[in-house]
Amino acid sequence: MSAAAVEHPCDDGPEPLLVTANRLAEQNPGHRVEIIGGVITVAPPPDGPHADALTTLMIPFLAAGLHSTESRVLQGIGLWLPGGPEDFAIPDLALVDADYAEHLIKNNSYDPAVFRLVLEVTSSNYASDLRYKVSAYAEAKVPVYVILDRKHGRVHVLTEPLGSSYDRHEVYAPGQQAPLPASIGAEVSLDVAELIRAGRPKPRTPES
Repeated sequence: MSAAAVEHPCDDGPEPLLVTANRLAEQNPGHRVEIIGGVITVAPPPDGPHADALTTLMIPFLAAGLHSTESRVLQGIGLWLPGGPEDFAIPDLALVDADYAEHLIKNNSYDPAVFRLVLEVTSSNYASDLRYKVSAYAEAKVPVYVILDRKHGRVHVLTEPLGSSYDRHEVYAPGQQAPLPASIGAEVSLDVAELIRAGRPKPRTPES
């Protein structure tokens, strides 16, 4: 998803960022509106291969039994961020504690303490996922951040959040398996080639 920063109107002084973000979400159905570092971004709906890759990513988590009584595998759940007074993100996929619903903070976003893992599938906004969201998720102390970088054909696994970065950053290429830490609750490895193949734009067939 490509993302664009949005400035809020200031007729009688600036309205709260959350008010602006929610108004933009209502005006742009299907778009993803987030506030990261005090900046509102609006990302258009993803393409089909993005959705294909996301479903493919879910399969090993479900097969490992992580969508159960102890944890849940969820798409598009809000994560409240400590980086700003109104910051929140909506990762493509998240693994959360099963009692996450008891930890709602604000604006349909939940305490980062219940997040075991967040995952992003890049589109034209790959720089945001590889830079700004790294800092945001590390500051929120999310233990594991996985990025499927469709542009460069890689899977990034970031662990051990430290300040505004992660102490460990492993990069995996097609032909490799990307193992995730057992701390998520089960042994899971991601087939990089399968994920890149699922997320690759499909060639158009000529019209007859």
